[in-house]
Amino acid sequence: MQERRLSLLDKLIGEADSVIKTITSRGNHASRPSPSQGHLESELSEPARKHVAGLMRVNHTGEVCAQALYQGQALTAKLPTVRDEMQQAALEEVDHLVWCEERLRELDSRASYLNPAWYGMSFALGAIAGAIGDKVSLGFVAATEEQVCSHLRDHLKQLPDEDRKSSLILQQMLEDEQRHGDNALEAGGMNFPRPIKQAMSALSLLMTRTSYRI
Repeated sequence: MQERRLSLLDKLIGEADSVIKTITSRGNHASRPSPSQGHLESELSEPARKHVAGLMRVNHTGEVCAQALYQGQALTAKLPTVRDEMQQAALEEVDHLVWCEERLRELDSRASYLNPAWYGMSFALGAIAGAIGDKVSLGFVAATEEQVCSHLRDHLKQLPDEDRKSSLILQQMLEDEQRHGDNALEAGGMNFPRPIKQAMSALSLLMTRTSYRI
């Protein structure tokens, strides 16, 4: 039997479902167990716990943005292979999203209240990049992942030495994000010029500073 082609309405309904799951932190399931599974919780001081929670809240918001970015790009990508690449990367980002949610609960904390706004902006940017062309879309992924990896490396340095659980999660996320960025460039993504990367870095800095607290 021939597979039915999805209409624009079908795609929009599917995206709406993804939006609800991502923003409400309900309904998403990781395909891989958390890297922290099986490790004992460390005893953190209250200031240390709040700092770690702030870092994990930033990383959770980054995964919300990643979901929105990939979903927006998959909606407008022109080549089926590029759409498939975006959708596969989005599935792996769901793992990160769920792991960060679980860690926030363990730290008796919450996700950022600003996630809906960041989701909407990221989805729009992804859709625009996808509409411009697959080379730009893939280049945007690579540049975004470069920013994400930079934040993850910085957060790994800031984590208390005894917080093994958070460290294992961020290490696996860093490995995955580096692969996503490399794959995007290998698939034909353009290497964005420095001024564009600097603008993206400034926007990323705004996201991290606000999500850490709010």
